[in-house]
Amino acid sequence: MTTISVTGHMDLTDESVPLVRAELDKVLAAYEPSGLVGVSCIAKGSDSLFAEAVLTVGGRLVGVIPSQDYRQAKVKPGHAETFDRLVDAVDEVLVMPHETANRQAYEAAHAVLMERAADRLVAVWNGQPPTGQGGGTAERGAAGT
Repeated sequence: MTTISVTGHMDLTDESVPLVRAELDKVLAAYEPSGLVGVSCIAKGSDSLFAEAVLTVGGRLVGVIPSQDYRQAKVKPGHAETFDRLVDAVDEVLVMPHETANRQAYEAAHAVLMERAADRLVAVWNGQPPTGQGGGTAERGAAGT
């Protein structure tokens, strides 16, 4: 079995989405689908693209939800349908014990991603510093290396 976690930007441009998806497809093509487990927070952008790519190749998906209120508080209407579809498709859902989606909840979720990344962590990063309260891909990637 191969376990791969993802971390990455939420705000991908329309031009970058197909490029990121193509790279994710290349990464996943190197693994046997029946033994592939993808771990994702299923956020908008890189996380959801990765989750969709894992499911497309026939792998199993583990969803890590940062807090009990994450769906209601943080999932925007434009991502809600995708989020719900992917949550319905996961083999396992881990909801962090935080009531509210805040920095601590995101850090706990990303700690699980790092713990579960037994074989590989895929990071989608545009080289820019973080823009939100979640810590940013640069911080998570640095913490995991």
